[in-house]
Amino acid sequence: MHGVRVLIAPDSFGSSLTADEAADVIADAWRAVAPDDDVLVCPLSDGGPGFVATLHRALGGSLVPVAVSSPVGAPVPVVFLRVGTTAYVESAQAVGLPLVPAALRDPGRTTTRGLGELLAAALAGGATRLVVGLGGSATNDAGAGALVGLADGLGVGGLSPQLARGGAALADVTTDDLAGLRSLRDRLRGIDVVVATDVDVPLLGLQGASAGFAPQKGATPEQAQALERSLADFAHVATAALGDAVRPDLMAGARAASATTRLTTAPGAGAAGGLGFGLALVGGRLVPGSAFVADAVGLDARIADVDVVVTGEGRFDWQSLHGKATSEVAARALAHGVPTIVLAGEVLVGRRELSAAGVTAAYAVAETPEGVRAALEAPASTLAARATRIARTWSR
Repeated sequence: MHGVRVLIAPDSFGSSLTADEAADVIADAWRAVAPDDDVLVCPLSDGGPGFVATLHRALGGSLVPVAVSSPVGAPVPVVFLRVGTTAYVESAQAVGLPLVPAALRDPGRTTTRGLGELLAAALAGGATRLVVGLGGSATNDAGAGALVGLADGLGVGGLSPQLARGGAALADVTTDDLAGLRSLRDRLRGIDVVVATDVDVPLLGLQGASAGFAPQKGATPEQAQALERSLADFAHVATAALGDAVRPDLMAGARAASATTRLTTAPGAGAAGGLGFGLALVGGRLVPGSAFVADAVGLDARIADVDVVVTGEGRFDWQSLHGKATSEVAARALAHGVPTIVLAGEVLVGRRELSAAGVTAAYAVAETPEGVRAALEAPASTLAARATRIARTWSR
């Protein structure tokens, strides 16, 4: 009897397991239960942690080491992937939440300056195309710090150091602080900047950078509200500083009648604390990170050749339905008529939402607070135990 053909295609499980590690744990557990099944692995990324590693595996190329500033100003070693004249950059390496000690997690003060330094280094290495993965950041500064780091690295003046002091400092920014923004945009003309975002949320609003994500980076509800106002002020001043360099989309109706509105409401503008918006200011094109990676690794062809797909992440919640790898896998599997199983540390999405997303079944590693703590203490073994039970259910 032929076994089941299974594709294991997870994202990382937060900071507990990389996508590679999670895929291997699930695959090993499945093979132990059903040795006759054909189990294939395809680790994924949505633009957040693991972006460079996933693309390196799929595309080859060389990893180039660089030292940049962390979100709190400490030096941190990072790498970018060079494939020809394209540089693939992972923002989480420079501005990721694990880089900030718990006691220092304050998204009003953390900065994206290090990402700008990383982009400048990639350009200095001869890149004519930048692909920037966004996600997993400790920041909430709308990319203002990254603009400063990039401008300084390229020798473009006219951007105030205040922009690199965190999101809270943006409340006092003026057009004088951004006098060099147009020059920076001009300097990047001819550079294809692709911004692969992990979520499709806007810069502002209830599901934007501040209200939707700042609390998980250490912000109190009051801070999140203050950051929302600061980012709105920065967005207005930044687009005013660019003037007619960023023209409004007059064909999009009244809601998009200004350049500020068009950029702040763009899907992905709120990714990584608003980094999507900041990079869009200098000509970046926002694209869904999970779709970009899925195309790069040939996910459709892999799905078409199996009987069932297992995907997963640390927490399957409302964010997962806004551009995360799990929802991308489910959508593509649905198109091929292949069932999708989601295996996550926690599942916080109801059956109706799961069905709408194309998910056949979702299983949580932990279902109680005690279970969550146990999973965090021993992520590999608890994931393996859950994967074992799933394999017994789904294998012939």
